[in-house]
Amino acid sequence: MCKHILNAQVSIRAPCCKQWFDCAECHAETQDHMLRKTTEMAFMCKKCKKAFRKDMSNYEESDEFCPHCDNHYVIDAKTPQAVIGVEGEDTRVDARMLKDDRVQQDPMRSIFSKDFSDRVG
Repeated sequence: MCKHILNAQVSIRAPCCKQWFDCAECHAETQDHMLRKTTEMAFMCKKCKKAFRKDMSNYEESDEFCPHCDNHYVIDAKTPQAVIGVEGEDTRVDARMLKDDRVQQDPMRSIFSKDFSDRVG
C-alpha cells in the first residue's frame, strides 16, 4: 500500500533492482540507489493482478488502460493532505467528548406529580 499516492492503480517494476513498487517515492525510500530510467516499463494492475508492459516512447491515450481488465490506471493522484481535527478515540465507541445539546428533562417535573384535587370534581 502506497502512502504517497492513495489511489495507485498499478505497481511499477523497477528496471534497476527488478522489484515492484507503487510509486517512485516508495523506491527512493527503501532502496539505496536511484531509479533507472527506461523506455519500456512493466506494470502490474491492482484490479486484476496481471502484469503487462508498455513502451513509453510511443505512448498513446489508449495505453492508459489495463489490457486485461480495461482498468483506467492513469488517473489524477490523490495524495495525503494534512487535516486539522479532534484527537481522540472513535466517537462511535466513546462519545464522552461530544456535547449533548438536547434539553435535559427534570425527572421530578411531571403532570402526575402535581396536586389537582381542588380542581377535579
